[in-house]
Amino acid sequence: MEEYVYARPSFRCVKWRSNGILAIIILSILKGLTALNPVLTRRRRIWLTLLLGTVSATGPLAIDLYLPALPQMKAQFATTASLMQLSITACLIGLALGQLIAGPLSDQYGRRKPLIIGFVIFGLVSLAMAFIHSVTLLIALRFIQGLAGATGQVLARAVARDLFSGKKLTRFYALLNTVNGVFPIIAPIIGGFMIQYVDWEAIFILLALIGLLIALAVTFGLHESLPPEKRQTGGFHTSLLAMGKLVVQPSFWPLILATGLVYGGLFSYISASTFVFQTGFGMAPQTFSLLYAFNGLGIVVGSNLPGRLASRFSNRQQVTSMLAIAAGVSALLIISLLFPANVWVVSGLILLLVILIGALLTLTVTIIMDQATSNAGGASAVIGLSQNACGGLASPLVGLSGKSYAAMAIMLFVCNVGAYGLVKAQGQKAQ
Repeated sequence: MEEYVYARPSFRCVKWRSNGILAIIILSILKGLTALNPVLTRRRRIWLTLLLGTVSATGPLAIDLYLPALPQMKAQFATTASLMQLSITACLIGLALGQLIAGPLSDQYGRRKPLIIGFVIFGLVSLAMAFIHSVTLLIALRFIQGLAGATGQVLARAVARDLFSGKKLTRFYALLNTVNGVFPIIAPIIGGFMIQYVDWEAIFILLALIGLLIALAVTFGLHESLPPEKRQTGGFHTSLLAMGKLVVQPSFWPLILATGLVYGGLFSYISASTFVFQTGFGMAPQTFSLLYAFNGLGIVVGSNLPGRLASRFSNRQQVTSMLAIAAGVSALLIISLLFPANVWVVSGLILLLVILIGALLTLTVTIIMDQATSNAGGASAVIGLSQNACGGLASPLVGLSGKSYAAMAIMLFVCNVGAYGLVKAQGQKAQ
């Protein structure tokens, strides 16, 4: 049976880049905060950005942090690689379905209570996983962990929509994605460092501490952003119906699919990158780790672009132009298959794409959430479902070409062209 290989990063080679990434992120946050809600103090805005950025990073924390421990866990559970990978799938399914529950609930009961309950459950379930000895139980608990952690992803967007709109919402989502973008970079590094000195159980204990600390931070450091008079009434069923009515609106569903396709493009790269660069191009694990982190920084840089351009171009103009450019870059990636493989050409094109994807995720989410005036939680839930579904579908497809980047290039092209067509058609109907 085919085994997976995790490339453990070299900490000497990543030390300088980690400091550089953090410095860029901090500078971006401080510059962007000056353009946000003047009612909030500067200290409060910094705290809100860092808290919601961390809250929304549930996926990277729950998945990337324990990736280095998979081989050790497989050996201890005496199971197969496919079953261990199923624990990742179970968490992803939980993250997708949990958003459909937490979003409508938050429209009815407010944002704080679901966040607190969700992260308490996340922490307790993570702690329980440190004491299990069955892979079946691990998979079941990973699903519950995903369900609970989904509250962070869906409600960070909803809280932002409660507080901001228009260009300020664009700038805040850019800052939120800047904070959020660092976790996929540092999570596997932290996990790889831990697994050198402690057993895999320590990673889940760390996840438990993170979950419970976030619950405490939300309890004492986050004001309720949705006042009772603006909440949905009539029970959970009514909130679900309101979410359904929002989805079928002609001005809404094309954008939902578009943001899902953009996310699918991102997961096409993430899922194929290890095999393309390490197996296909023979890249050393340390070099690949550096490349992966550099592309992660590209996503952070891209996330900041819409906020910088908001004063000159509308969100609609930005998203249409960037999708057209992304489709063109994807086409160049396909064309490069006709020539001898060149790692520098592929790496450069991928870097351009992840920068554009970072910007496009900020833009599509902003446009969608700006339309959700009365049920931001439901709108955020549908965004999460679309993104996770498209990401989950794209991930196995890019493996069809083995170590070649052909499937990845085609999938990136299909996702970008599809998203461009949806946004363009929706824009024409709106005019």
